[in-house]
Amino acid sequence: MDKDVRILITGNLGYVGPCLCQFLRKKYPAAYIAGYDLGYFQDCLTAAQPSAESLVDTQIYGDVRNFDKEILKEFDHVVHLAAISNDPIGKQFEQVTLDVNFKATVDIAKKAVEMGTKSFVFASSCSVYGEGGGEVKTEKSPVNPLTAYARSKVMAERAIEEMSRGNTLFTCLRFATACGMSDRLRLDLVLNDFVASALTTGKINILSDGTPWRPLINVNDMARAIDWALFRPREAGGEVLICNTGSNEWNFTVKDLAYNVQSEFPDVEVMINKSAAPDKRSYRVNFDLFSSYANGACPASDIKSTIVEMKAGLKNLNFHDKNFRGSNLMRLNVLDNLLEKKRLDQQLVWL
Repeated sequence: MDKDVRILITGNLGYVGPCLCQFLRKKYPAAYIAGYDLGYFQDCLTAAQPSAESLVDTQIYGDVRNFDKEILKEFDHVVHLAAISNDPIGKQFEQVTLDVNFKATVDIAKKAVEMGTKSFVFASSCSVYGEGGGEVKTEKSPVNPLTAYARSKVMAERAIEEMSRGNTLFTCLRFATACGMSDRLRLDLVLNDFVASALTTGKINILSDGTPWRPLINVNDMARAIDWALFRPREAGGEVLICNTGSNEWNFTVKDLAYNVQSEFPDVEVMINKSAAPDKRSYRVNFDLFSSYANGACPASDIKSTIVEMKAGLKNLNFHDKNFRGSNLMRLNVLDNLLEKKRLDQQLVWL
């Protein structure tokens, strides 16, 4: 099948893209794989060469807000990762977030249908559940998005459900919070932040009271799930499937995550701000639907191995920056630097 596999990955020069490209190239060595990216983070490589984009056959630079449908002539499958992808950026650039994550997603999805794409995988998020209360969330639970990022994902999902989909198979993967090593490492993710902080400062400082729930998923397991979604049979979920993507065993409170990290750094102190106002973003998630369909593509990593991998990866990078929250390993910092240098305008368009 390899030579017949033709995949376009939007947003491939971010955090998830390198892991996905590595996974797909290893599994389908003869496949034709292309990336499409605006390039905000292309210079944020943290791994030894060769870089992940050397694994794609073609790298296209472009803005998903102005996507040429003719590109899709070359591809049977689309993975749509491209997004303004965290809450701090969404707060600062709310309209851009809606334009990229909602409007552009729907535009590309419609063009994929028009061009006869076989499958379209949309990277959605469990953050759509927002303030979850005590109930463990399934796909039938009401959504309660609290941020521009989460709202944009809900809006895109609903539009995909309502649009004419032709023969294209759609899968919206509501991913748990990502974590783990990547060729373009991000430290603005809760577990990654804790490991980096433990390694560089000897402390983990939890800004909340530590009680909010978060489901997590290793970035390599995200790649496994995307691969499954690209080629899933129609009977596994129907012509449009929205499913929580992760593992029931990976639901943790924030303080439990901190203590798991501490177990690999015995001298590290965990500090909890018990007087902090509660973080409303708290949700436990049920992943039974995904596991019932995905079988062998379910998460293979566990929390301990992910922390160990992160610790080893950071040490291999000789990572020692105590002020990493001011570095380009935080995506908002990268965008702010590009804005300051007048390389981007306020709509995050290249100048």
